[in-house]
Amino acid sequence: MEIFQSTVVPRLIFILGIVNILAVMLIFFSCRCVSSGSLLRKLMKYQAYQRFFGYHCSIWWVLWLSVVIHATLAIGFFGVPF
Repeated sequence: MEIFQSTVVPRLIFILGIVNILAVMLIFFSCRCVSSGSLLRKLMKYQAYQRFFGYHCSIWWVLWLSVVIHATLAIGFFGVPF
């Protein structure tokens, strides 16, 4: 397919990789299981962090969508390595 031969695809793969890393970090810091730590317990006192904490489930959707698109583009552009 011609779309996978474009020069834009490697850039998209790289950007989506960065989005994946950021989304994983955001999920970690908004996780209800991690909030028992002393740092995150202190952060829960702030309204801004509580709002961010409420976006945990939405960040998962961003992560999975990004991972699927990232993997599809990477396999289409680089091929299956096996």
